[in-house]
Amino acid sequence: GTFQKKGHSARILSPEEAERLAKDQVLVSEFKQLKLEKEAQKNWDLFYKRNSTNFFKDRHWTTREFQELKACRECADQKLTILEAGCGVGNCLFPLLEEDLNIFAYACDFSPRAVEYVKKNALYSTERCKVFQCDLTKDDLLENIPADSVDVVTLIFVLSAIHPDKMHLVLKNIYKVLKPGKCVLFRDYGLYDHAMLRFKSGSKLGENFYVRQDGTRSYFFTTEFLSQLFKAEGYEQVVNEYVQRETVNRKEDLRVPRVFLQSKFQKP
Repeated sequence: GTFQKKGHSARILSPEEAERLAKDQVLVSEFKQLKLEKEAQKNWDLFYKRNSTNFFKDRHWTTREFQELKACRECADQKLTILEAGCGVGNCLFPLLEEDLNIFAYACDFSPRAVEYVKKNALYSTERCKVFQCDLTKDDLLENIPADSVDVVTLIFVLSAIHPDKMHLVLKNIYKVLKPGKCVLFRDYGLYDHAMLRFKSGSKLGENFYVRQDGTRSYFFTTEFLSQLFKAEGYEQVVNEYVQRETVNRKEDLRVPRVFLQSKFQKP
């Protein structure tokens, strides 16, 4: 079974979890951190080489969770232009295009290999979609998307993979292509998610920031940190809350606490 609740309170750790996190204070060396930053694109490209299009499940929950995709229309068949920033191999993009025939999507990803997988998908059509490779921290989105032209930007499990010092550059870049009055829809890992508690000693890069064995990195957000990040770039907060889920395997008596942040920020 799965239990879910939404709210502004962070998950409370068990005494054992708190003790384990408190003990894990040794950071990865500065030399290795610089190497990880330098090789970030290569590591994500290798991730997609190993996993092809099979790692992530298609995200058919997107339109259910983000009612904004329907709510921001003035009429049911109004055409929407969206940007999926960090599209991976299209697990979110293609279900969305299938479910909503009145969407044109821009989509970009850090990994050239992921972009190629999107282009090879049978559902890919240049009439409904434009996909391109992009490092959101330094490649100007205006080279591929007109200014103030996008109705909705989705930023789903993307920002967590970027160094916290560079996250503001992504938001600044997105701001330029978003129409005034329109929103960024955000979903990503929250503080004390099960994935954060599973990191072994020697994986810590900084506060709430870790490296996986394959060299890809993951940040775990608090509502406060995310709010400050967006507001500093001129966005207004609409919704910003934790989604706490507990998956229970009764047969093995296992409880897996998942914590995500689901948020919406508007360009004034």
